[in-house]
Amino acid sequence: MTAVQRIDIDDPEVDMDDSERLYYRGEPFTGEVTEHLGESLVSLDTYIDGYKNGPSREWYKDGTLRSEGTLRDGLPVGEFKEWHPNGVLAAKQVFAENGMTLLEDYKWDEHGQPTRTWRKGA
Repeated sequence: MTAVQRIDIDDPEVDMDDSERLYYRGEPFTGEVTEHLGESLVSLDTYIDGYKNGPSREWYKDGTLRSEGTLRDGLPVGEFKEWHPNGVLAAKQVFAENGMTLLEDYKWDEHGQPTRTWRKGA
């Protein structure tokens, strides 16, 4: 089994075109791309042929999960969640498999109280 290649987004050999396709050493990249703030990992994205494709996660500098979801060809599919810095769920969006249709959108304040509830067709 081949190990997944992992690069840092700030590597000088990383480039991105206008369509947000990521290149590493001049070639569309397949593998994991990290971003750090100081010593802290703040994002980890999976790319296939230069496009975000797979799990996507972000963390606050203190290590608290900030967001997570899945992308296919750069578009969100399924559930995407975001958290407030205190760890309370801030938002949940559900996207159709085509990545272009928002099906559900929920938001909560820092205390977990709902501030928005929306479902397509409801």
